[in-house]
Amino acid sequence: MAEDRSAPPPDAPGGLRILITGAAGYVGSHVLAEVLAAGHAAHALDNLVGGPAQALERVRAIAGRDFGFSRIDIRDRPALARLVADFGPEAVIHCAALKSPFDSLARPAEYADVNVEGTRALLAALAPSRCRRIVFSSSAAVYGPPDRLPIDESHALRPTTPYGETKAAGEALFAAAARDGQGLSVAILRYFNPAGAHPSGRIGEQPSDPPSNLVPAIAEVALGRRPVLEIHGDDYPTRDGTGVRDYLHVMDLARAHIAALGWTGRSAGAEVFNLGTGAGVSVLEAVAAFERASGGAIPLAIRPRRPGDVAACYADPAKAGRVLGWRAGQGLEAICASAWAWARANPEGFRRHSAEIGGP
Repeated sequence: MAEDRSAPPPDAPGGLRILITGAAGYVGSHVLAEVLAAGHAAHALDNLVGGPAQALERVRAIAGRDFGFSRIDIRDRPALARLVADFGPEAVIHCAALKSPFDSLARPAEYADVNVEGTRALLAALAPSRCRRIVFSSSAAVYGPPDRLPIDESHALRPTTPYGETKAAGEALFAAAARDGQGLSVAILRYFNPAGAHPSGRIGEQPSDPPSNLVPAIAEVALGRRPVLEIHGDDYPTRDGTGVRDYLHVMDLARAHIAALGWTGRSAGAEVFNLGTGAGVSVLEAVAAFERASGGAIPLAIRPRRPGDVAACYADPAKAGRVLGWRAGQGLEAICASAWAWARANPEGFRRHSAEIGGP
């Protein structure tokens, strides 16, 4: 695809030139905002299929700074090669991916093409460049059903969805590249469950139909856009029968990328880091927290378990604390408060109010 803004932004004094793939997505847009806030020069890459252009415009407004943007598919090798040559990144944060575990069950070939072949294309574009610092957005979906809790980085990888398989394959590609003697430094970040929104209320998770993540699904019910919250399984061997997950504030996750960038500047090789709070939260506990944030009741409907779901999954994030100096600073109450503020101000996500920020 053609590049919308090929000219690189002005260098930030003392900052890095950072290429962010998937920058219009939920995680990518928050990472972009934090990269700019940290004083780096950024270039955003996205094909705008999963992430809206309005997210990028709102990041510009939040940051009060400009950045370059290229509308490129991550699989487009010639366009990637041109961008890398023109921008000259010193570091890359690779967020571009298809990301729904359950959607991947219906579209395994497409997930493999985007998530695995897209990563190959990025590595090929970077090979002739001087860029040796990479942060890769992976996922706790690589683990599959846990043998023990909390899950640390040494846990076996047994993904149960094509999405998890593609993330494990991406990790293997980066690990292999880091072993080839070229001096690559790769921080592989295994996210648990990102949730919440930017404190400005201007960027957050775009609602999907049907919602694919718990917190946006609760918000849809709180807004009256859906009659009930469907809970898939209340017979798990957990404290209240509902699934337990590790919900991580998206701003803490974005900060982790900055910490990981710092690590890539002082280390070589590939390292894996779990990103989570270390505390499991059940579906019913998340609902109760959102009810406190919104001041309203959330009607519930119990449905059968979904294929691929596990009873409980939460992180041991000690390595990230020890090596990166990072730990989650915000809990469930802050997640729900920020998600509710975003949802109230943007009930249709980025599909409304784009004119006020100069978006299309």
